Amino acid sequence: MSQSSDLIDITGPLRDAPMRTRRRGRTGLLNIFSVVVALLFSIPALTVVYNLLLPQSEVWSHLVETVLPDYIANTIWLAVIVGCGVVVIGVSTAWLVTMCRFPGRNFMEWALILPLAVPAYVMAYAYTDFLQYSGPLQSGLREYFGWQTPRDYWFPDIHSVGGAATMLFLVLYPYVYLLTRAAFLQQSACALEVSRTLGCSAWTAFLRVAVPLPARRSWPERRWH
Repeated sequence: MSQSSDLIDITGPLRDAPMRTRRRGRTGLLNIFSVVVALLFSIPALTVVYNLLLPQSEVWSHLVETVLPDYIANTIWLAVIVGCGVVVIGVSTAWLVTMCRFPGRNFMEWALILPLAVPAYVMAYAYTDFLQYSGPLQSGLREYFGWQTPRDYWFPDIHSVGGAATMLFLVLYPYVYLLTRAAFLQQSACALEVSRTLGCSAWTAFLRVAVPLPARRSWPERRWH
C-alpha cells in the first residue's frame, strides 16, 4: 500500500466550506424575511393591545358603563356552552362508532368529521340565513300553518348566545371526536367486560372505565417524557 493512501484527505471539508457559508447566508436571509413578515402581520394585533393598555380617551370608563359587563358575561357563557357541547358530542359519537355496531357505522365514522371542511363563519352565515325569521324555514312554516306574526309561534332565536354556541360546537366537535376515537380504539375490550362482570351497568362502565382509562394510561407516558 502506498504512503499517499494513508494520508487524510482534508480537501473535502475545505471544498464544502464555501457551500456551507452560502447556506448559512441564505438561512439568515430567510429568518430575517420571516421576522419582517411576522411583524407586518402582527401590526393590527399590536395596535389593539396598545389601545387597550394606553387608551387615549375615556374609552374604558365608557365601555364599563355600557357594554363591557354584557360582553364578559356572553363570552363566559359562550365558552362554557361550547366546551360542554364539544365534549358531549365528540365523546358520545366516538364511543358509538367505536364500541357499538349498527347499520351505517362505517359511513358515520367518516361523516362525523365532515364539519372540519366547513369554516365556522361560513356555517354561521348559512345557518343564520336559513333559520332566521325571513329565512326559508320559518317562511315555509308560516305559509303552511297560516301564522302571521312571531307571536303566533315560538322558534329558537339564532341571533343569540345559544345560537352562536350551537354553531361553534357543531363545527368544533370533530377535534374532540378524532382524539377520543383514537383513544377508544387503543383500549382493550377486556376492561369493559370485567367491569360488567363486577356488576357495572353499561353507563357506569362507560363513565368509570372507558372515559378515565385513556387519561390514566397516558399519564406515565407524559411523566417519563
